[in-house]
Amino acid sequence: MDEEEGSDEGQDYLGSTVDEDDRPAICERCGTKGNINTFFSRTKRFCSTSCSRSYSSNSKKSSLLARLQGRPPSKKALILGVGKPLVGKTPRTAPDGTLQSGFDWGAYLDKETSLAASVSCFRHAPLCVQWDDIAVGMKLEVANTNAVLPSKVYWIVSVIQLAGYKALLRYEGFEHDSSHDFWCSLATGDLNSIGWCAMSSKLLVPPQDVQLKIPDWKEYLMKKLVGAHTLPVDFYIKLAESSKCNFKPGMRVEVVDPRHISRTRVAVVDQVIGGRLRLLYEDLSDAPPNTVVDFWCHMRSPLLHPIGWSSRVGHAVKKGESDCPHHILALPFDPQPRTVFMEGGFFEVGMKMEAIDPLNLGNICVATIHKILLDGYLMVGIDGAEPVNDADHFCYHASSHAILPTGFCEKNNIPLTVPRGYDPDTFVWEDYLQEKQAVCAPARLFNTDYFGHGFSPNMKLEAVDLIEPRLVCVATVRRYVGRLLLIHFDGWEDEFDQWVDHQSADIYPVGWCELSGYSLQAPPSPGGPGKTGVGNNIQIRCAVFVLIFCVIAFICLIVYLPISNQHLGV
Repeated sequence: MDEEEGSDEGQDYLGSTVDEDDRPAICERCGTKGNINTFFSRTKRFCSTSCSRSYSSNSKKSSLLARLQGRPPSKKALILGVGKPLVGKTPRTAPDGTLQSGFDWGAYLDKETSLAASVSCFRHAPLCVQWDDIAVGMKLEVANTNAVLPSKVYWIVSVIQLAGYKALLRYEGFEHDSSHDFWCSLATGDLNSIGWCAMSSKLLVPPQDVQLKIPDWKEYLMKKLVGAHTLPVDFYIKLAESSKCNFKPGMRVEVVDPRHISRTRVAVVDQVIGGRLRLLYEDLSDAPPNTVVDFWCHMRSPLLHPIGWSSRVGHAVKKGESDCPHHILALPFDPQPRTVFMEGGFFEVGMKMEAIDPLNLGNICVATIHKILLDGYLMVGIDGAEPVNDADHFCYHASSHAILPTGFCEKNNIPLTVPRGYDPDTFVWEDYLQEKQAVCAPARLFNTDYFGHGFSPNMKLEAVDLIEPRLVCVATVRRYVGRLLLIHFDGWEDEFDQWVDHQSADIYPVGWCELSGYSLQAPPSPGGPGKTGVGNNIQIRCAVFVLIFCVIAFICLIVYLPISNQHLGV
């Protein structure tokens, strides 16, 4: 602690006469608002003695939060456990600058009656390694919102259900009553381990709506807490460490050109959010005037390479002169080398295989190797596409799980997208190879290592729309085949589904966007985009029928009234 912080505790009751004006003040510990002449300490920073002492004892946590928010620690930094978001204090904004729409994962999971994939399934997600310490039944301390008191009080909760970073909590004392259950993120600093209130001089007060007649709450809690687990003491420290990103704005990289996928081009890191990078292409000579061409990807994306990678391996690169010589010219770390299987030969030009279409990631297509690069990279093209100067060839590494041996789709009951002019119902690999006078790539060359994963069909997660990679959407695991997951975007038609590897850095646990401050795209409302199927057609037909009926009724009324009036002599 600095000198000022050290002096606060000894002057809590002496400072009330130092400044008698009525300027508003906010307690830096608990957020209580008041007049500055009612605040304690020489510096008028805290509303009470306990807040002053608690702030001093948590100064290390204050510095931790400052690092997570990407700014240097200061004496006025917020500390953990006071109901403030762990990352980002301002309203969430989308990558395009618009305010993030609040999506309630808890209500959505309750409505869908779905489970969410565990954080331990995502190796690139913060706290993945530590998530085994988090379990249903663990006890925590959290603010008690079911109490009518002038000051903020706390109570103990049990974890009823886990959904990614989200937890369904129940106050102790409600036993089997779920009417007051609520969802909270385990990674936003709102939850505390057992004993935090005692150390922070906070009151534990039972909810006012508890129906149980408990004569001795202390004895009741002691029985509940014996043998119970709580958050590890270093939970938030591990969160900070696992959330670090070595990329900084201004770094230059080589990344795939989305307008010409067979080449790369130089881009500058413009923004970093939760390990996701917004890249601005440096040379915009071929872009429309007054436009900003950007590309979003994760820092672990296979599409991202250090400067000079294309020249080294023989990949095409968009040449352009850099007018920013002060930019850093390399990645902050060297990419991990990837293993290739060279025994008994390697891939050759002209070999056939099956591959995920990079432009339509829901399709697995008949493909051909068109070029062999260095370091195990291959240029692969989709058979039947109309190439324009080989612009549709895509670079896959030999270890990629997006390239597959022939017969993979048939073996796993997946529709194979065949070349134009062929019937998928009658397509036979042997006949096609004979017709094209080609051979298939040996199955031993493909990376088939698979040690299992925790995903299962109908699990919820957050996933990048790889066709529009700035968007992270609410999604569901439709099915899995070995390592591959078929991701369905909730509220959209099946044609937008995408195949990804289970270790892809483009899928995240439920609550990742909230933790990182990234915008989450909620499912479209019924009748919106993606809901143009039979249901909408029926609704439209019904509306048209009702309209026609009303028109006919109105015409009949106009015709009938004069006749009836004349008959009655009116």
